[in-house]
Amino acid sequence: MKTGLILKSAETLTTDDEMALINQYTRRQLSKDEVYVFSLILCDNDIDRDFERFTVESLFALEKLFVGKTGIFDHNMSAKNQTARIFHCEVEAVEGKTTATGDDYFRLKAKAYIPKSESNADIILSLDSGIIKEVSVGCAVKSTVCSVCGNDVNSVSCTHRKGAEYNGKLCYGEMIEPLDAYEFSFVAVPAQKNAGVVKSYTHKKEKVTMKDILSQIKKCKELSLKAKDCEYLCDYIEQLEEDAKEGREYRESMKKTLLKYMSVHENMVSVEVLKGIVDKLSTKEIRALGASYIEKEEINNEKLEPQLNCSKSSKKRNKSDNNNQFTI
Repeated sequence: MKTGLILKSAETLTTDDEMALINQYTRRQLSKDEVYVFSLILCDNDIDRDFERFTVESLFALEKLFVGKTGIFDHNMSAKNQTARIFHCEVEAVEGKTTATGDDYFRLKAKAYIPKSESNADIILSLDSGIIKEVSVGCAVKSTVCSVCGNDVNSVSCTHRKGAEYNGKLCYGEMIEPLDAYEFSFVAVPAQKNAGVVKSYTHKKEKVTMKDILSQIKKCKELSLKAKDCEYLCDYIEQLEEDAKEGREYRESMKKTLLKYMSVHENMVSVEVLKGIVDKLSTKEIRALGASYIEKEEINNEKLEPQLNCSKSSKKRNKSDNNNQFTI
């Protein structure tokens, strides 16, 4: 993730105007000797380690949102952890510098103060000596837009993977419409994934449907699926396999029943030929043909049974004939 930087604390002496801004947040009027003022870069419009970046418009929105926000350590949102407070923010362009995408470079610069006290002496010393140097910010944005397709990177409409290239174009997310700024943090190890811009999103989670996933698969020759989509797709395929197994078992049962009917009613044709015919029929055709035989038997008041069978119907024949079951 992208981290900000502490600038030299002694760039200029604290002015009366700055003290007026600082004293907006104090319960009593503080003097210049009672505060330690330092400048810092909160964030910029370059691509960060998460392959995301703020737009210039977002920086100008954050310029207003970060004024008055507190400074803490390692994004630990505890009242005991509050150390500094921002009293001024401004977006500035850096001449001669461009972003990874070739755009003009803009950054959000802020000024913050720390009350001079015995308990804050070590923090102030760490700032002056460069031990505490990196910062990161916590904020919320409405959405993060994909640089390739223009859809929200967290929606099912976006099938691209941040950090990958598509037709030579890098995929990254542009954070737009900031909604709130929470805090800025002093971070000890900026190389860690959490030591950078902490972002949250307020978009409504879309319910992933198989129709959406299949639609994207049909549109793309190459497709990157999100983890939640892969999980849903696997569950869907597993259910299809179970349904297909039951369908095959049902079809075989229907084929056997139909073959029995055909063996009786089409007794001039060998069973092998009939089986070959049944195997080529669709499930719908098997169902329809079987129903026709059932209907025919009901009309003729017939009952499907093997010829060599001593059944109730055969008892209607001559009861005195001991060989009734062989009567044709």
